[in-house]
Amino acid sequence: MQNQNKNDFLGTEPLGKLLFRLALPTITAQIINLLYNIVDRIYISNMKDVGDPALTGVGVCMPLIMIISAFAALVSSGGAPRASIFMGQGDRESAERTMGACFSLQCIISVILTAVMLAFHRPLLLAFGASEQTIQYAADYMSIYSLGTIFVQLTLGMNAYITAQGFAKEGMLTVAIGAVVNIVLDPIFIFVFGMGVKGAALATVISQAISCVWVIIFLLGKKTLLKLKKSALRLDVRLILPCLALGLAPFIMQSSESIISICFQSSLLKYGGDLAVRAMTILTSVMQFAMLPLQGLAQGAQPIISYNYGARKRERVQKIFKLLLTCSLIYSLTVWAAVMIFPNGFAQVFNTKPADMEFTANALRIYCAVLGIFGIQIACQMTFVSLGKALSSMAVAIMRKFVLLLPLIYIVPSFFGQDAKAFGVYLAEPIADVIAVSFTAILFAVQFKKALREIDEPTELLQK
Repeated sequence: MQNQNKNDFLGTEPLGKLLFRLALPTITAQIINLLYNIVDRIYISNMKDVGDPALTGVGVCMPLIMIISAFAALVSSGGAPRASIFMGQGDRESAERTMGACFSLQCIISVILTAVMLAFHRPLLLAFGASEQTIQYAADYMSIYSLGTIFVQLTLGMNAYITAQGFAKEGMLTVAIGAVVNIVLDPIFIFVFGMGVKGAALATVISQAISCVWVIIFLLGKKTLLKLKKSALRLDVRLILPCLALGLAPFIMQSSESIISICFQSSLLKYGGDLAVRAMTILTSVMQFAMLPLQGLAQGAQPIISYNYGARKRERVQKIFKLLLTCSLIYSLTVWAAVMIFPNGFAQVFNTKPADMEFTANALRIYCAVLGIFGIQIACQMTFVSLGKALSSMAVAIMRKFVLLLPLIYIVPSFFGQDAKAFGVYLAEPIADVIAVSFTAILFAVQFKKALREIDEPTELLQK
C-alpha cells in the first residue's frame, strides 16, 4: 500500500505540471535517439573511399532494424499501459505479473529473431534493395547487430515500464546512456580499430547492452514501484494476450513503415527519377523531426491517462485528454505554418543543391499540407492505447497505412499529367491524413464516451 501511495502523484498532482514533468524527458529522449542515429550515419559516410556504399548498405538494414523494434513495441506498447491501469486500480501484483510475463515473452521473441536474422539476413537485405556494391556492407552490419537483438528488445520493451510508472527522467536516461556510449565508441571502432561498418554495429550493440543493464538494475532496485521478480516471470496467457492485442497497432505502424517507404520510392523513381526520391528522403526527415515532440508528448501523457482510468478518476481522464489534444494541436499547427511559410529553410537543412531546392520546397508544401491537424491523430491514437482499447487502436493504424495511404500512392498520380505525377505521389499523404484524422476523431468520440461510462459502472475495466 505504501508503494501505491508513492505512485499516487499520477492521480493527485496538477495535470499541467504533471504532463510537463513527464513529457519533457520523453520528448528529449526522442530527440536524443534521432540525433545519435544521424551521428552514426555521419561517421559511416566519412569512411575513406567506401563511405557512400557503406552508408547505403547500412541504410538498407533499416527496414530489418525497424522490424526488430516493432516486436519490442508489440509486447511493451500493450503491456505498459495495462500495467499502469492495474496500478491505478491498486492491483500492484497484477501489474508486476504483467511486466514479468512481458519480460519473459520478449526474451523468447529475441531468441527467435536472432536465429532468423543470423540465418536469413543476407537474402532479406537483397529483397529490401541491397545491390552488389552494398550487400557486403549491409550483411557485415546486420550480422553483428543481430547478436544484440535481445538487448534492443529488453531496452525498448522494459524501458516502457519505467515511463509507465511516471519515472520519465529515468526513462530518458536509458536513451541518453546508450546514445553517449554509441557516439564515443563509433569513431574508435570504425576508424581507430579499422572495423568499418562492423565497428558501427558493435558500438550499437554495446551501447544497447549497457542501456539494457541500466533498465534491469532500475527495475530490480528500491526506487521502482513495480519490481521485476522471479515469481512474476511466468507466461500467463490471460495477461499476455490482451497485451499483444493492444500492442498490435504500434507493431503494425512501425513494421509497415518499410513497406510504405518502398512503395513511395518505387512510384517516385518511376514518375520523377532520382530527384523525386532525394526529395522524399528530405520530406520524411522533416516529418520525422516534426513528429518527435508530438510522440514524446503523447508518451508522457500515457501513464497519466492509464493510471487515472484504472483509478476511476473520470474528471482527470477528461482533463488530461483535453490538455494533450490542445498541446498537440498548438504544436502541429505551429510546425505546419512554419513549413508552409519557410519550406526552403527546412529543405536547406538536408540539401543545399540549388537545382533541387525549388522542387523539394514545392513537394514539402504538398506532403505536409495537412500537418496542422495531425495533433488530433496522435492525441486520439495514444489515448486509445492508454485506455486499453485494442480494437480501436488497431483500426486506426490499419485505416491510415493500409486502407488509405498504400493504395493512394498508386491511385492519385493517375489523375495528373506526366510532368506532375510525382507531385501526385506526394499528395497521397495529405489526402490519406485528412480521411484518417476524420475517421479517428469520429471513432474516438464514440469510444471515449463509452470509456467514461465504464468508469462510472461497477464493472471491471479490463474486461471491456
